[in-house]
Amino acid sequence: MDKHYGQIVELVIRKKGYCISELARLTYINRRSVYNWFNQKYLKPEIIYRIGCIIHHDFSAEFPELFTKEDFTVTPKPNAPSNNNDQSVYESSNQITWKDKYIALLEKYNSLLSARIGQDL
Repeated sequence: MDKHYGQIVELVIRKKGYCISELARLTYINRRSVYNWFNQKYLKPEIIYRIGCIIHHDFSAEFPELFTKEDFTVTPKPNAPSNNNDQSVYESSNQITWKDKYIALLEKYNSLLSARIGQDL
């Protein structure tokens, strides 16, 4: 039986509870490309490996012909912090900053729009 790599990867992603938008953001590609991956019968091992690292899944069980268990074993770097709390705090504060900028921009747009409508009357 021939495997459909894209469908297998999609199934694992969905079982793990990742949404497509989140995966696209984490892989720095657009959502359409993720869906294109799911439609491909044969995916490059690099793509499968990248997804596996992002979603913390060992694809050696699904693709023993491509990977071994050791491929997905993560060894911590000597100077790396023991947890990712610093990174998550940075990402969270970064999101808040962008959110605040977006809200400020919307408020400015609304005031300009209101002024424009007032001029037209």
